[in-house]
Amino acid sequence: MLICLTAIPVHGTEYDPDDALTVSQAAIGRTLDNHVLRDIDGQSLELASLQGKPLVISMIYTSCHHVCPTITKNLATAVDIAREALGEESFSVITVGFDWAIDTPDRMRLYASERRIDVPGWYFLAGDAGSIGSLSENLGFRFFPSPKGFDHLTQTTIVDAGGVVYRQVYGVDIEPQPFVEPLKELVFDTPRDAGLVDHWVDNFLLFCTVYDPNSGRYRFDYSIAMTIFQAPVKVFKVPPEADAVPAPPTVSVNPRITMSNNPSTISRDISRDFNCLMHLGRSPALIRNMVQP
Repeated sequence: MLICLTAIPVHGTEYDPDDALTVSQAAIGRTLDNHVLRDIDGQSLELASLQGKPLVISMIYTSCHHVCPTITKNLATAVDIAREALGEESFSVITVGFDWAIDTPDRMRLYASERRIDVPGWYFLAGDAGSIGSLSENLGFRFFPSPKGFDHLTQTTIVDAGGVVYRQVYGVDIEPQPFVEPLKELVFDTPRDAGLVDHWVDNFLLFCTVYDPNSGRYRFDYSIAMTIFQAPVKVFKVPPEADAVPAPPTVSVNPRITMSNNPSTISRDISRDFNCLMHLGRSPALIRNMVQP
């Protein structure tokens, strides 16, 4: 098992789970450097080239015979669920072999092939001692040689479109909700200077795309959409000088829901409608842009 000793651990000589978790959590909010790795064809890939959309990073070593393959298998399932809910091109994924002397581009190609993963936007990457060490440091990912291979935190890192660590997801199983929800927040977070209509559409998708525990998948809840847009729709059209002109006390969106300027007075029949409307309907200006004149 000499191959287990080829990678250089990031810190220290002994694995401490509590310390590893502390270091991992401390990475949240950290901007990643522009690490340069190699893809399965041996071509250089800069992490900066993947900015512009969220990025999922999984650190594995290919000589692992159980935990790492299971992580990758479960990650594939979670990625499928997330892309089904958020869009096929909504985020990118990289799996990086941290046992740099063994995890060459060819080994990473074989690892992906054995897992039957050939998915657009998912890259299997190799590095050298320097790039793996600096990337691991950036991610708060520690690994240590052990008699059976390496001891390391089962960590999947979610990075925002600007290259900032947003969330750490822990565990071999990678349950859908802890994985998809952070991506959902990132994918549907519109810039501040976006138009109100675009902002409303994205937030509508954010709150009305719901997790179904029975199927283990995400789905768009059409009942929420029907509740909001059920005809007839009567909405007060607020003038541009809304701040200077008092709005009427209530706005009737449909026969079942009354929406006022004070969110605390919103009445509803279905609690999930309330969650959607609280975010979409608290602003009269937003209502003005969500309906036809």
